[in-house]
Amino acid sequence: MRLTNKSVVITGASSGVGKGMVELFVQEGANVVAVARREERLNALVEELKDAPGKIEIFVGDVSQKKVNEQMIDFAIEKFGKLDVLVNNAGIMDNMAAVGDALDEKFDQLMAVNVFLSQGNGGCIINMGSEGAQKNSAGAVYCASKAALEALSKNTAFMYADKGIRTNVVAIGALATEISASIGQPNMNCMHRIKSTQATMPGVGAPVDAAYAALYLASDEAKFINGAYLTVDGGWCAS
Repeated sequence: MRLTNKSVVITGASSGVGKGMVELFVQEGANVVAVARREERLNALVEELKDAPGKIEIFVGDVSQKKVNEQMIDFAIEKFGKLDVLVNNAGIMDNMAAVGDALDEKFDQLMAVNVFLSQGNGGCIINMGSEGAQKNSAGAVYCASKAALEALSKNTAFMYADKGIRTNVVAIGALATEISASIGQPNMNCMHRIKSTQATMPGVGAPVDAAYAALYLASDEAKFINGAYLTVDGGWCAS
């Protein structure tokens, strides 16, 4: 098993890619703290994975809140004695508008860096990026936040490489998840423009496709991979 005894925090764990990662990581022997707002779904995950090789603990909270981020990291260390991997997966879409207020996506990552530094044995951060943002197939806020996340990830990868902290991005294309439900009422003028880029999508993947990419980056097999931008989009980036 590729993640035996590794302590992992996965946000956005109640559905979609996050749920797929929890299922896969626990089957690979990881001790996972599954973080999300929907407690009933997290409890269902616990029941589903009760016989898996790894362990699962749930943490109910909204990761847009600074206090929640601090608490979930403390919770993982309390339960499993350490933190090896943080997967920043939780996210929402904007309403496809052309401009808007930027979102702060830094705290999860910086919190993890501080924890890894204090442990002294490095760690792995996996941030979920978006090929859709690269294709401008979303609104300004979403695209800007994902571009900032990529730049922040590369800077963190460079700055902390000598401390054994790896930071990589998994950039997903169209996957069968519930994220579109967070769009709300879309800006139809901008949707008209966005459809031209969406038309080049080669298809829709499954959440587990991204989960396997994250599994590789979290494993020791990827110990020399740092600052990478791994695209999981069925070839959309090549169109």
